[in-house]
Amino acid sequence: MALTNWTRGLVAITIIAVGSALMDDYFDLPGPYCRQRGCCPGRQDDCSVPILGTLCYCDDFCNRTRNEDCCPDFWSHCRGVTPPPIAAPIIGCTYEGTVYPIGKQLKKNCNVCKCERVGMSGDMLCEQHRCIIEPTITDAINSDPSNGWTASNYSEFWGRTLEEGIKLRLGTLQPQRFVMKMTPVRHTYDPQSFPREFESEMKWPRWISGIQDQGWCGSSWAISTAAVASDRFAILSKGREQIMLSAQHLVSCDIRGQQSCNGGYLDRAWSYIRKFGLVDEQCFPYTASNEKCKVLRKGGLAEAKCKLPELVDRRSKYKVAPAYRIGNETDIMHDIMTSGPVQATMKVYHDFFTYKTGIYKHSPLSSADRTGYHSVRIVGWGEEYTSQGVKKYWKVANSWGRLWGDNGYFKIARGTNECEIESFVLGTWPEIENKLLLNNEIRRIRYPK
Repeated sequence: MALTNWTRGLVAITIIAVGSALMDDYFDLPGPYCRQRGCCPGRQDDCSVPILGTLCYCDDFCNRTRNEDCCPDFWSHCRGVTPPPIAAPIIGCTYEGTVYPIGKQLKKNCNVCKCERVGMSGDMLCEQHRCIIEPTITDAINSDPSNGWTASNYSEFWGRTLEEGIKLRLGTLQPQRFVMKMTPVRHTYDPQSFPREFESEMKWPRWISGIQDQGWCGSSWAISTAAVASDRFAILSKGREQIMLSAQHLVSCDIRGQQSCNGGYLDRAWSYIRKFGLVDEQCFPYTASNEKCKVLRKGGLAEAKCKLPELVDRRSKYKVAPAYRIGNETDIMHDIMTSGPVQATMKVYHDFFTYKTGIYKHSPLSSADRTGYHSVRIVGWGEEYTSQGVKKYWKVANSWGRLWGDNGYFKIARGTNECEIESFVLGTWPEIENKLLLNNEIRRIRYPK
């Protein structure tokens, strides 16, 4: 019984579906097939021979461009000629106007895309990570002046996932409940006496730490702690102990309950300095890595092989008294103005990575994305006149280098606990070498006239 045209076509499709690779394999299976059947002339749909679990054909219907269902010896036996080459189908992926071969990989921002074979065609399949820099976010921020700040596409963050940004560009573990219950210190002061603007760098020139870059290491817990301690050593010693303390000392050596470049707790960092002290940056430079600790807990600067300071007769490492919590906006202002920059923990939303200028308030654009906690130094405050009225802000030093933000700094809304920045603020009293000077300074700050 002869096969119908529909049945013959279905068998051909079946052979193709077995795998296009079989077409080439047929030439390695010379037969005999057609020579065995001897039915070359005419259209004979029943002239088939078993091959590789299916059928191949030997009639005149094989004399066409696509002949995937024909036996390997059709051309040689039935036509007496060398079989024409079978044109292999061009398989690839057309992606954003460019054709890529199967297996080709490319990176689009933070996502890897690969041209994969899907059936008899190709499709570019891409990862679906959220990236630190999303042009849709920056464009939306910059197109709406009511946001009050501008955004930028930083090349340092381009090609990195948001997951990487949270893990390696932040690095402060959320304070534990019992730590959050610390009773804030209370000061006696007149809030009306505060200036509308204040900058630590203006009051104490050359004594305030510069902007640092933590790199791709979740060490904001260590960098902000060391920087605040450094600032206060210089201020309370009136410049005699102007020192940059080593954040790497904390990253490498404060390992009990801490996670080095994967994050740390602020209270444990301050406890470490109180018990064991820190060396200076020159003695243990920052490397943005989980470098092995090279400073013994016991002993002073000489035992740590550090250069001894010249202006003071210091032999011990730099220690501080227990850190204290500061409770509200005006208490924070008073502490900064009298003792120096303070340490704050803030909740970081996706859009914060793109901040460039202005007074930051997180937008709803990225509220659904993952967030993390980050430690920074509040170094001052101020006010700005805007189209929406007077806006108060904190001036804050970040640790992402000077190419980020406003020369490494950012402004954030003040008095509204924006991003929880006023929820957990810490200060400290450094143990300077001149004890009498320290006691007098503490008495003056706590009990002002």
